[in-house]
Amino acid sequence: MGVATNGRRPWDIAVHDERFYRQVLMHGTLGLGESYVNGLWNCEDLQAFFVRVISGRQEGKVPRWLGLASRMAGSLAGALNRQTRTRATRVVEVHYDLNPHLFEAMLGQTMAYTCAYWPSAETIDDAQRDKFDLICRKLRLKPGDRVLDIGCGFGSFARFAAGEYGCEVVGVTLSPAQAEYARRFCANLPVRVHVCDYRDLHVYLGEGRFDSVVSVGMFEAVGRRNFRTYMEVVHRALKDRGLWLLHTIGADEWAVEPWLARHIFPNGELPELGQIDGAVRGLFNIEDLHNFGTDYARTLAVWDERFRAHWSDIRRLDVSVFTDRFFRTWTYYLACCAASFRSRNIQLWQVVMSKGCLSEGYRSVR
Repeated sequence: MGVATNGRRPWDIAVHDERFYRQVLMHGTLGLGESYVNGLWNCEDLQAFFVRVISGRQEGKVPRWLGLASRMAGSLAGALNRQTRTRATRVVEVHYDLNPHLFEAMLGQTMAYTCAYWPSAETIDDAQRDKFDLICRKLRLKPGDRVLDIGCGFGSFARFAAGEYGCEVVGVTLSPAQAEYARRFCANLPVRVHVCDYRDLHVYLGEGRFDSVVSVGMFEAVGRRNFRTYMEVVHRALKDRGLWLLHTIGADEWAVEPWLARHIFPNGELPELGQIDGAVRGLFNIEDLHNFGTDYARTLAVWDERFRAHWSDIRRLDVSVFTDRFFRTWTYYLACCAASFRSRNIQLWQVVMSKGCLSEGYRSVR
């Protein structure tokens, strides 16, 4: 694995408290994260540390017990529906309803909290706009199209599609804080934002079905027991021969990371490609699959840099929330996620699907 305790390399860990060993031995990756947040150990280069740990686990060089908590969490998640209507709001309360100025500092001008697209961009703002433009071109959007944005976040994509492509956008989110921000962010544009569970989208179909549907960075919160329901909701909302695009993190094996699921994205689950394929069978044709997961590593690295650079301003927003513990939690989260993408342990997929037969076919866009 190439990581030492109390070594001299940037990726070696410095153990400050012997309780670290017991926590990791008993709780695996969950104990590793919690012991870091509690200050029991430190590391100069967290991302490099995680790359070595993840690569070592992939090669079978990490002790089997280190992944035990993850496997147990996965077994529990598989037995339960952790994304019921009641449980679905938990991640909103813990994560997305935080002070939006935190996200402004971390994310940049676009307020896009999903993977950017880096084939030619030099800045995070340009890379996010390139991602939005890529989505619009994949969906063949044109002026006057009605677009449904499921999990619209702060209104980033809706603002771009309305402002640059002349579309009318309806966005839904479970976060009241995000919805309020999105309405301001998209002011004077043909964008409407509602606080709504995706399972209740039929309420907004009174004006007819949509020309296109997009979901960017929300599917990770749906849960495998609800994948088919989610696809059926999209099917009812989309016009015949319409296109829809799913932008999601995924894994080769359906995954639940216990530390992230407890402290960052409660009840989150990463899907497998096979699960997506099974969920859309008989509803949609998969027209295109695009994997640019390594771009997420760069995106997360920029977020981490911006988060650290603006930390003193973030802390002043609310010293009772943005504590030293919060700082360690979020830098740990950003570093371990970036390393997971660098190690190709997890992926970023954009899947374009059509409802009904496209007799003319579909040409992939990059």
